[in-house]
Amino acid sequence: MRKELFTNIISSLFIILFVYAASSKLLDYDNFRIQLSQSPILGSVPNLISWLVPTIEITIAVMLFSSKFRLAGLYGSFTLMIVFTGYIIGITNYSEYIPCSCGGILSKMNWNQHLVFNIVFVMIAGAGILLWPIQPRSPKIFFS
Repeated sequence: MRKELFTNIISSLFIILFVYAASSKLLDYDNFRIQLSQSPILGSVPNLISWLVPTIEITIAVMLFSSKFRLAGLYGSFTLMIVFTGYIIGITNYSEYIPCSCGGILSKMNWNQHLVFNIVFVMIAGAGILLWPIQPRSPKIFFS
């Protein structure tokens, strides 16, 4: 019962994070796309990534909402946060120009704060995966 409570809390945190992040990117889409196009790491794919990232964030949030897909959503959260963390490490260590393509409150963080934030969320997602109850359960909607 405790493991399920913790995975529900962790899932809720990621739902809030990903819905907020995707919404802020889509609401200021032109700025998000321009910032991505200025990234020296992304090369010629910023237009694709500008739609792909918010779509993936929303998809993972939806997966986390259903217990049937929650474990896959936790793995998706873990993977996406690893990718974001790798991007931050790459851009801060190998680029002279560092555009911030994050939206909302996250864009107010400096790169070190953002790196710590991401590492904490990688660990939270990892904890959610490790705490996932092993016994099979019937599919149900979040918190029902």
